[in-house]
Amino acid sequence: MNAGLTNPTTPLSTVGAQHDAGLSCAKGSIPPANRCFDAPAPLALWHLTSLDAPTVAVVWALAFAWAAHRTLPAWTPILLALVTWTVYIADRLLDARSAFRMAEPDPLRLRHHFHWQNRRLFIPCAAVSACVAACIILICMPVAARERNSILVAVGLAYFSSVHAGRNFPHFLSRLLRPLLAKETMVAVIFTAACALPTLSHAAVGGSVHSASPLWSLVAAVVYFTLVAWLNCHSIERWETAGISSPGNRGSRSGTYSQGIGIGLAGLLLAGVLFSHHRIALLIASGATAALLLALLDQFRGRLTPLALRVAADMVLLTPLPFLFQ
Repeated sequence: MNAGLTNPTTPLSTVGAQHDAGLSCAKGSIPPANRCFDAPAPLALWHLTSLDAPTVAVVWALAFAWAAHRTLPAWTPILLALVTWTVYIADRLLDARSAFRMAEPDPLRLRHHFHWQNRRLFIPCAAVSACVAACIILICMPVAARERNSILVAVGLAYFSSVHAGRNFPHFLSRLLRPLLAKETMVAVIFTAACALPTLSHAAVGGSVHSASPLWSLVAAVVYFTLVAWLNCHSIERWETAGISSPGNRGSRSGTYSQGIGIGLAGLLLAGVLFSHHRIALLIASGATAALLLALLDQFRGRLTPLALRVAADMVLLTPLPFLFQ
């Protein structure tokens, strides 16, 4: 990667140009028939500002509630969005700081450079977001819900610390957590659990579950969406670390295609089995559609810039969005 990327003060436009040029996506570098397509500016900003993860989290949380015939309190999706945004900003800033301190910026992506260059804006935003989230928890969240959520928070903090604390993290905890689950799996489990927990808690505490969406079918949907989230994380990790997202490697195999097809078909089969539970079946079918779209992205990844591919990988997770308007 170009030396300009090692300088955290390099203008974003320069970073982006170097990033694309290094992957042979610059204008005129490949035949027009195989040209790369970049993400539109609004969608690129949606990803670069870390707003993609909160959007997916809110859509999934509301979709789980829809499938269970539940209505979440207004503060719930707001809290979920704030916490998710804070965590993602912190994660990208810490990744960037660590890479620049070690003079190893090669693993960094455009999103990391964007956060680091604009850290004077992102750090206050993350602080305000965290404070507002804390106020919502103290004012709006019932005590019983805090106790249930504390377990997930503890697991998330432990994993986050094990990733970013390095040698400062207790050795025995680091040895326990890091080999336990791969990064993609851990992120998928925590993310999906955070989205589903409000609905699962309401269903469990309410004492009565809608006959059209029994609790076990909702749990099946949550497990399946965890698998979809894993596929998303795993695909992005392979595309970005293996360098197979460039046009010259379009014919290479990343494994995502076969995994996406397998997970997608399994989801359609599960939706068919749960057809009598109409909303759950539709929700799982939307997850299956997301998996199949990830497989399709893998096939056409050589015609997308790395930024466009990353944006598209998150956009396909919004397949449950139409249900929120019913």
